[in-house]
Amino acid sequence: MKILRGFFRHKDKMGQEQKSEKIEKVQEKEGLAVRKGELGEYKIDIQLDQLPKEYLHLSDLMLKNEKSKTGYSQIDHIILTPYCIFVIETKNYQGTIYGGKNTGYWLVNGKFKMLNPLKQNFGHIQALSKYVDNKDYPLFVNMVSFTKRCTVKVEPELRKISSQELIVYDVELTEFINRKVAVTKLQNKQPLLDTNEMETIFSAIQAANITDIKSRDAHIGAIKEVIEKKPASHSRCVVCNSVVSEKVKKYCESQKIIFNGKIYCFEHQKEI
Repeated sequence: MKILRGFFRHKDKMGQEQKSEKIEKVQEKEGLAVRKGELGEYKIDIQLDQLPKEYLHLSDLMLKNEKSKTGYSQIDHIILTPYCIFVIETKNYQGTIYGGKNTGYWLVNGKFKMLNPLKQNFGHIQALSKYVDNKDYPLFVNMVSFTKRCTVKVEPELRKISSQELIVYDVELTEFINRKVAVTKLQNKQPLLDTNEMETIFSAIQAANITDIKSRDAHIGAIKEVIEKKPASHSRCVVCNSVVSEKVKKYCESQKIIFNGKIYCFEHQKEI
């Protein structure tokens, strides 16, 4: 009995040690992700600090947005200038990003899906438009910034300064903002926003910003639920018409020679 008790105590101890190792690894990965995110934001801040002092800058905003699934929009950066309002979404991905202006999703390394950040950011612009008397969207510049740890493959139009939708890298953020303002200035004899209008918009957005930690945490949780929620499979077995899981569907599709491109439930697969 003593030997058995000793064995189970040893087994429990090993299980606890393995559990602790797993927790430490998860915490290490989470810590690394946080540090990378902080480094990315730090590089963005360095870029934005180089802009002219008369430009007004707001960051890390959460505003009510009735059109959003979560009821809110979380905006990384807004730059108010006399000729444009830049709404900037920052992304901290690594690898190769494949995307299109009008596609619903973009691909990371050809495997993982991410929401089209331009469409995501346009939702932010819609939420901001109520704080601007001139609701003409061309006043806004939809800008998405990626780190240089990735390569973004998109339509050439999204890299042209004439576009109201721009994909940039964090190290060239200041350059693109200054160039966009310069081009817009040539197209307009007078500023689109005077100093008073800029300050009014700035104050209105700042006042509407939700800083309550519980509300922000709830918003982040709601986003995770939307991302993690997978649509139910509507694929059915061609024999019995029963609904099959996504896993079964993919298996049948991968075995084209056996199933001839048709979907079978697990029971009827045995009969093929």
